[in-house]
Amino acid sequence: MLKLYHGSNVVIDKIDLCRSRKGKDFGCGFYLNPNKEQAKKMAVRTFQRMQEGEPVVNAYLFDDSLLSSECISLSVKIFEEYSVEWAEFILKNRKNMTSHPVHSYDIVVGPIADDTVGLQMRRLMQGYIDIERMVEELRFHKSAIQYFFGTEKAIRYLQKI
Repeated sequence: MLKLYHGSNVVIDKIDLCRSRKGKDFGCGFYLNPNKEQAKKMAVRTFQRMQEGEPVVNAYLFDDSLLSSECISLSVKIFEEYSVEWAEFILKNRKNMTSHPVHSYDIVVGPIADDTVGLQMRRLMQGYIDIERMVEELRFHKSAIQYFFGTEKAIRYLQKI
């Protein structure tokens, strides 16, 4: 079992995908990561942005063997590292400001596009660098991994602790 964390400004007893924000790395969904410190930082940022509640780290258990299991009916995409495919996927999702996803995955796992990555993505979108150059610049960047749960089917596999 994998312990995953979600930083927020509230305790989340029931995950509500309708509260998800548009234009995120892997689309509109529920984001977690295995690094509790990273989740604490996100909780503080969320609290500061919302100006209500308090920083809260919500913890969940997830059977990560489901990510590679052929017997489960989940559609999963895993990005092992920064790549052109990862960058194109992030760009499509960040540009999507609708409620309709640009992909059909229940769960997506891959590097977080943090502030450093965001800067490189802006350089790409403004035409200063091409996508291969962006990926090369990120190759030695140490980033946390994020877990995206984008469907009701996927969040059923998260157990609140």
